[in-house]
Amino acid sequence: MHDTMDMVDDPEYDEEEPSFSDPEDYVDDVDDDELLGDILREKPQEADGIDSVVVVDNVPQVGPERLEKLKNVIHKIFSKFGKITTEFYPEADGLTKGYIFLEYAAPTQALEAVKNADGYKLDKQHTFRVNLFTDFDKYMNISDEWETPEKQPFKDFGNMRHWIEDQDCRDQYSVIFEAGERTAIFANDAKEPITFEERARWTETYVRWSPKGTYLATFHQRGIALWGGEKFKQIQRFSHQGVSLIDFSPCERYVVTFSPLIDTKEDPQAIIIWDILTGQKKRGFHCESSAHWPIFKWSHDGKFFARMTPDTLSIYETPSMGLLDKKSLKINGIKDFSWSPGDNILAFWVPEDKDIPARVTLMQMPSRHEIRVRNLFNVVDCKLHWQRNGDYLCVKVDRTPKGTQGVVTNFEIFRMREKQVPVDAMEMKESIIAFAWEPNGSKFAVLHGESPRINASFYNVRNNGKIDLLKMFDKQQANSIFWSPQGQFLVLAGLRSMNGALAFVDTSDCIMMNIAEHYMASDVEWDPTGRYVVTSVSWWSHKVDNAYWLWTFQGRLLQKNNKDRFCQLLWRPRPPTLLSADQIKNIKKDLKKYSKIFEQKDRLSQSKASKELVDKRRTMMEEYHRYRETAQQVYQEQKTIRLELRGGVDTDELDSNVDDWEEETIEFFINEEIIPLGDL
Repeated sequence: MHDTMDMVDDPEYDEEEPSFSDPEDYVDDVDDDELLGDILREKPQEADGIDSVVVVDNVPQVGPERLEKLKNVIHKIFSKFGKITTEFYPEADGLTKGYIFLEYAAPTQALEAVKNADGYKLDKQHTFRVNLFTDFDKYMNISDEWETPEKQPFKDFGNMRHWIEDQDCRDQYSVIFEAGERTAIFANDAKEPITFEERARWTETYVRWSPKGTYLATFHQRGIALWGGEKFKQIQRFSHQGVSLIDFSPCERYVVTFSPLIDTKEDPQAIIIWDILTGQKKRGFHCESSAHWPIFKWSHDGKFFARMTPDTLSIYETPSMGLLDKKSLKINGIKDFSWSPGDNILAFWVPEDKDIPARVTLMQMPSRHEIRVRNLFNVVDCKLHWQRNGDYLCVKVDRTPKGTQGVVTNFEIFRMREKQVPVDAMEMKESIIAFAWEPNGSKFAVLHGESPRINASFYNVRNNGKIDLLKMFDKQQANSIFWSPQGQFLVLAGLRSMNGALAFVDTSDCIMMNIAEHYMASDVEWDPTGRYVVTSVSWWSHKVDNAYWLWTFQGRLLQKNNKDRFCQLLWRPRPPTLLSADQIKNIKKDLKKYSKIFEQKDRLSQSKASKELVDKRRTMMEEYHRYRETAQQVYQEQKTIRLELRGGVDTDELDSNVDDWEEETIEFFINEEIIPLGDL
C-alpha cells in the first residue's frame, strides 16, 4: 500500500489528463436531427390544442340503444394509432350526426390515424373519411388564384424486364442456401451459373416470383417486400404482421397476403388484398383456415377472384373488390371449384345428395350462365385438371360402381373449344398416382398402379372424341409427372421416398431418352424455355446431400451445384410472348435458318472461352516472369551481405572458388568374397 502511495506521489507519474475538447478549428457538421431525430420528434411542441384532433366522417347514424356498441367499434379501430383522450359524438333528433371528433395524446398520433384510417371500409354503406381538424381552416382559406402543382419526383426503378433482353437469352433463378441466411439470383449458363445478385438475410423464410417475373417477393415478420429492376431495388412493401403466405393475381396488379396472427370480427386482417402499384390495402377478409391455400382463386385476366365457403361460392370483381352483382352463389354441398386458365369460366362440382346425382358445372362469368352440366353417379371424389390454355378440362372421378368392390377412376374430358362442350369418358381400374396435361397440346400422362408395378401411360385426345393410348411404360419408379413448359418432353420422377429416380421422355414418338438418378431429390423445376430442368435436394426436407443439378431436356447432366444447406430454387417466369400465333408459326418454319445462326454463336462462344483460357494462362506466365526477375534482382543486391556472412567465400555458383579447393582421396574396405572354382 505504501509503495502504491509513493508511486502516486512520484512526479514521474504525474501525467497530464487527456483533453476531450474539440480543436479550435473543428467544425461540427452533424445536426441534432441526425443524432437525436427519434427523440426530437417526441419533443412537446407549442400547439393551440386542436393539432391532435381528427374528424371522422361517414360514421353510421345510430340511436342511444346502439351508441355504446358504435363507440366500442370506433375505439378499437382508432386506438391502434395512439392514445385517445377525448371522443365526441354530435347528436340531433336522437341520432348521431354521422361524424365524430377524436382527440389523441399527440399530433403525431393524429397524423398516423389520418394516414392509415382514411378510406377504411367499415361495412358496405360506410367508408370512413378522416381529416385533421386543422385542415378545415386550410381548406376554407384556399386562394382563388391557380397555382401550378409541384412536380412529384419520379421513382425510376430501372428496366423492370431487363433480364429478357439478355443477349445470350439466359434465364434467371433464385436460390436460398445456408438454411435461409443467404439468397442469390443466378443467370443460367450451360457451363456454370453466373451470380447476378447475392444478399445476406434477404428474406426470413422463402421467396416467391410474381407470375410474369416482374417482382421478387421476400417474407419478413412485419410483412412482405417486392423487389425488381436491374439492381433489385425495393419496389413496394406491405405491412402485415406475421405474414406466412402470399398469392399474386395473374395480371400482377394485386397481391394477397395471409397472416394467422391478426384478425378481429370488426376489422378482418387475416387475408389482405393489396394494390401493388400504390401499396394501398384494397380489402381485408376473415379466414378460419389456410389449409387449402390459395383461399382466393383468380380468373386468368385478374378481373375476378372467388372463394368457397360451406354451400356458398363468392365471386368478387376488381378493382372495387365487391361481390359480383352484390350477392354470392348458393350452391349446396359445393366441394371444389377452379377457373379456366384461358377464359372467364368457372368449373365446380357437387357430390350426390340422396336421389340427386353428383354434377360438374361449367359457368360463364360474369353472366353466371351455365354452359355445361355433367351428371355423375356413385362418386367418391373429384379432381379438376385444366389444360394450361383452357382447351380441355379433365375431371378425375373416383367411383364405386354398384355390385363391385373397390374404386375405379373415370376421366371425364371436356372439349372446351367445341360447340356445346362435348365430353368423352375413359375408365381405369387401377389406382391413379398422378395426372398431368401437356401444357400446349392435347396429350396427357397418367401414373397408375401399385409400387413396384407402377405404369406410365400417355394418351392423346382426338377431335372426334376418341382417346388414343400412345404408349405405356411399365415398372416405373415414379410418383410425379413434370411436363416441359413447351410440351412434348417430360420427366417422370420418383421423389423423396423413391430415392430420386428420373426418366426423361419424348412424347412425340414416346421414347425414353435417358434414365438417371438424383438421390433423395425433393423437387424438379423446368426453366421457362423448356431447354433445361433442375433437380434438387432441399435442406427443408433432407438434411444431407443438399444440392441442385442442372440437366438438358434430354437428360444429360450439365452441372452439380453443391450449396451449404441449400433450401429452394425457383426459375424466374417469363411474361407471355408478344408474337402472334402466325409469327411463331413462321419462326418454327424457318427454324433451320435460325439454328445455323445460333450454332455459329455457340462455336464463337466456345472459341471465346478457349481464348479466355489462353489469355488467362499467358497472363499468369507473364506475372511469374515478372516475379522471377524481381527475385533475381533482390538476390543480386544481397550478394555483398552473403559474402560478409560467409567470410568472403562466394557460394552462389557450384564451381566458384575452384582454386581454393583441396582434393582428398579416401579409400576404405567394403567387402571380400572368396568363390571356389573347383579343380581346373
